[in-house]
Amino acid sequence: MLVSVLNGFAIGFLLFIVAVGLSIVFGMMDVLNLAHGALFLGGAYLGAAFAGSWGGFLAALGIAAVLGLVAGGLLSLMTEPLSRRSHLDQALLTLGVAFVASELLIIAFGDDPLSVAAPPALDGSVTVFGAVYPTYRLVLIGVGAVLALAVHLVVDRTRVGALVRATVADREMVATIGVDNRLVKAAVFAVGSLLATTAGVLGGPVYGARPGLDATVLILALVVVVIGGLGSVRGALVGALIIGQVDTLGRVLLPELASFVLFAALALVLVLRPQGLFGGLTTAGTR
Repeated sequence: MLVSVLNGFAIGFLLFIVAVGLSIVFGMMDVLNLAHGALFLGGAYLGAAFAGSWGGFLAALGIAAVLGLVAGGLLSLMTEPLSRRSHLDQALLTLGVAFVASELLIIAFGDDPLSVAAPPALDGSVTVFGAVYPTYRLVLIGVGAVLALAVHLVVDRTRVGALVRATVADREMVATIGVDNRLVKAAVFAVGSLLATTAGVLGGPVYGARPGLDATVLILALVVVVIGGLGSVRGALVGALIIGQVDTLGRVLLPELASFVLFAALALVLVLRPQGLFGGLTTAGTR
């Protein structure tokens, strides 16, 4: 059970890195980006392509970060004309982008599942309270915790975060002081996409790289966002950790009903708190 709980934390922190970008873009910028899973898959394939050494792993992270920034900027430009239209239009556009990206990745890397080796020195195991556990997953928990703290501090405690929150609250007021709302939106989109692609590299040794992984990760990220509440960093973290534990323990204790248990948790939160656990907290410092 200890190994399963630790796996839940590892998956949870990985889902946080993916979901927090999706939550901020949708909750703060009001853009539904269904290409988020494809960005994760792209990062996973990059990790597979460069796996085998620390240099390759760091190179994959760097390339994924740059590609994520560029992809986020492009997606922001593509969705800008739809900013005053329904979320369905945005969903159809970004879903089309996701399909195209997935097919291009299959053409480039093939349709066979690829395993991704952890970096040297992290590909072994350690003993935790008498249980043998993969070193890489333990490090992943630490990296996820540090990123969660960093995102929280940037959003809630810096001038950049204050500018983003102000843009959400009153775009016209922010425009009067000379700030271009489109640049703020593009920057948030770019950072959200960067988190998705780098999460793909970090998640490669856990999930591998395979066709269909983008849809799986996107669904899990959407569940996390709905449970935590749109635009809430704290909600994304709590929701991701809940889903990580529910998904992992569900597969161990109730393998035939694992998917039902996952969505039962979602349904329970929606019944008790439709806006999500931390939804509706819109003032500065409360997210």
